[in-house]
Amino acid sequence: MKHIRSVISFCTLFLLFSCSKEALDTNPTGGISDETAFVSVGNAQKALNGIYRILYTQYTNQHRDGHGAIMINLDAMGEDYVRTNASYVYHYQSYRWLAHRNSADDNVNGFAYYFYYIVISNANQIIERIDGVEGDAATKSGIKGEALALRAWAHFNLVQLYGKRYSAGATNSQPGIPIVITTTTEGQPRSTVEAVYTQINKDLDDAIVALAKTPAARTGSAKTHININVAKGFKARVALTMQNWASAIKFAQEARAGIDNLMSNTQYTAGFTDINNPEWMWGIIQPADQVPTYGSFYAYMSANFNSAFTRVNPKLINSLLYAKISSTDIRKKLWWNGTAADRDNFPNISGQTKVIYMHRKFLVPDVATRAGDIPYMRIAEMYLIEAEAQARSGNNAAAAQALLPLAKNRDASYTLSTKTGAALIDEIMVQRRIELWGEGFRFLDLKRTNADLDRRNANHKVDVANILFVAAGDPSWQWLIPQDEINSNPAIEPGDQNP
Repeated sequence: MKHIRSVISFCTLFLLFSCSKEALDTNPTGGISDETAFVSVGNAQKALNGIYRILYTQYTNQHRDGHGAIMINLDAMGEDYVRTNASYVYHYQSYRWLAHRNSADDNVNGFAYYFYYIVISNANQIIERIDGVEGDAATKSGIKGEALALRAWAHFNLVQLYGKRYSAGATNSQPGIPIVITTTTEGQPRSTVEAVYTQINKDLDDAIVALAKTPAARTGSAKTHININVAKGFKARVALTMQNWASAIKFAQEARAGIDNLMSNTQYTAGFTDINNPEWMWGIIQPADQVPTYGSFYAYMSANFNSAFTRVNPKLINSLLYAKISSTDIRKKLWWNGTAADRDNFPNISGQTKVIYMHRKFLVPDVATRAGDIPYMRIAEMYLIEAEAQARSGNNAAAAQALLPLAKNRDASYTLSTKTGAALIDEIMVQRRIELWGEGFRFLDLKRTNADLDRRNANHKVDVANILFVAAGDPSWQWLIPQDEINSNPAIEPGDQNP
């Protein structure tokens, strides 16, 4: 398994050392040794901080801007993100449903695979060695808990992409991804989807226990780090994907316990680039001096960063989805309705292309820089998970009550839903699509619910989008295992490739 190394990458772990970005590799490239990392709790904390830095580090080129790039690719593969035109290559092959089915593609297919295993590899070093570090036991427990949660999060992202969807009640013996929970450098075979989810849940359960022992002063209110609420948010996500409705409800409620602050309407239209937003549970801060010269999440997704790509290719919402947003919903203001009266509410950068349904959800504070905080988890998602799980359990009244606080917060005219069954589920899913637009959820939501991709009769242009419909269950919902992995890992043979 040439690209999945168990040796920790100190060029990315230690912020005070620079490193080469010429290859996706987790071998040490700086002058600091792994022994140095684990001689004190303070150094172990720096190693942990480095993993978070990995999440927004650019590797090799501007296609590979950490987790943010994958978020954009996943939304590009859905039906609610619409490209204006074919200009520029970034995320374009994902929009056209080509990159993930090309095993030789290194910018989308290969990058996602290696990126999440880099996170896993670095987390494994901490998990295996933190107990032997001298220092406060509670602090060490917190560091280990975060590393366990990160390992689970990375495996969860991988299995959703490269495996078939999880189906409750089935054996789920279909091939998933290699489970890597030790620092061995030997190639690992593809485990079953069931086995991967078992390991994910074990890691999250262990993480929650460990994080419960963490002194509050250690991370304080730092939303850049995983705390027990975020770990429970992961549990809620995993349970929803596994159609374990009771568990999804339980952990969605627990995840927001004690931090249940939905943002105001004024904050909702402020640009989604400030981690201090009371609704954000987890995100990253990408300072201006740490963004690459080209690339980053906001270089592509912001409506106001002054670059050639954002000026000529504003991102749009699906016109059919936009039509479903109430006129009194604050979220309706995030997309241009096409009228002259509304035009000046949207960025007026020189040379800006103005297209109906263009967004202003993501706005950088300074139009001259692509820097901005990126949301990875918000309280709103926990309401949506609870509401969906209640509805799919047949608990119509409880589902409507779970949805009400969020929907009412966004739309003062919203009233408690009286819908039941499929109609209620559809209402909740529409709320989810509107709320989480651009945050990297749509492809995964379609896959986990076994729904068709349907871009027809909306504002997608077939010559740009290439694909307007993909039936649920089609083999192309699975990403191909990168060919480099098959070539270098003796435990994965050519016959183990996805169909």
